Amino acid sequence: MTKFVGVLTSGGDNPGLNAAIRGLGKAALGCYGMQVIGFRDGFRGLMENRSITLDGKMLSGILTQGGTILGTSRDKPHKMIVGGKEMDMTQAIIDTYQRNHLDVLVCIGGGGTQKNAYRLMQHGLNVITLPKTIDNDVWGTDVTFGFDTALDIATEAIDRLHSTAQSHHRVIVVEIMGHRAGWLALGAGVAGGADVILIPEIPYDPKIVAESIRNRSRSGKSFSIVAVAEGALSKNQRSQMDELEEKLRAAKDKDEKRQVKKVIEEINGMRSSHTMMLAQKLEELTGIESRVTILGHLQRGGTPSSFDRILATKLGTACADYINRGKYGVMLAARGDGVEALPLEEVAGKLKSVPPDHLLLTSARRVGTCLGD
Repeated sequence: MTKFVGVLTSGGDNPGLNAAIRGLGKAALGCYGMQVIGFRDGFRGLMENRSITLDGKMLSGILTQGGTILGTSRDKPHKMIVGGKEMDMTQAIIDTYQRNHLDVLVCIGGGGTQKNAYRLMQHGLNVITLPKTIDNDVWGTDVTFGFDTALDIATEAIDRLHSTAQSHHRVIVVEIMGHRAGWLALGAGVAGGADVILIPEIPYDPKIVAESIRNRSRSGKSFSIVAVAEGALSKNQRSQMDELEEKLRAAKDKDEKRQVKKVIEEINGMRSSHTMMLAQKLEELTGIESRVTILGHLQRGGTPSSFDRILATKLGTACADYINRGKYGVMLAARGDGVEALPLEEVAGKLKSVPPDHLLLTSARRVGTCLGD
């Protein structure tokens, strides 16, 4: 009996999504005779039943394309804005699933997608997920596709910033993506020879960073490169957030929780200015002119690296095999040279952060990189 496969991409876009869609689609069509239906713009397109048949023609020529041919969004099935109101659209999604006679829904995305897919699984849908994100913070997989390409882009940016920093004798603070995990900033910082690397896992002291820069200046170095993850916080900021999170846990009524959440959201909303504030502070403390470069969505775009194309293809084709065997409720993780299926309930809601004893942190310290602590 022919199996009907639904697929969507959710969350932020990144290189390798089309390679994963292609790998899944070609294997499902060519090896197992399945029918594949793509849903546009993530869970919103699934809710609205905006679908497209993924045939050989649609899957041709997309391996090297960045982004996703299906489009994406950050909508959550249980918290979706409809008509200006936040609504639980889970039942509408279930209706679409049944209307299209789907045997399984493949959700390609990061940590948020894993949680949303798990919620749908709890409502009786057959689900398989694939881990993508440039942040590399999905628990259980060695690496997510999209990370390698973004790492190359961020490293090249740091390489290029060296020459202008040296020419003008400046401190260049370069902001790299990573709200909750510092894998990208750490990797790019080490690969690009950044003098300071600041990540969310290690709260920093601006005075320690400034002293490191002054020491470089005293030793005859006329410039410094500071690689900072967008989610990096100073020790004072981290302490403030910890206090608010403790208040949130201790809050007993909804109004109190709502107020604390509002303050937390306001602080998180100001993170775009943290890097600017850091640069100004370093200029005050060191007396050296500082400039900021925010890479932003540049890191998400462009042609995927060969590594990401291979990884996405490997996970996509493995997904078709798991569907053929009727094995659902899993995320397919990259483990060593192979693919391992992890129960979705073990993955959802967990974060893969940089551990304090990680070898890359040790290596950074050994070559003299300041980590702000």
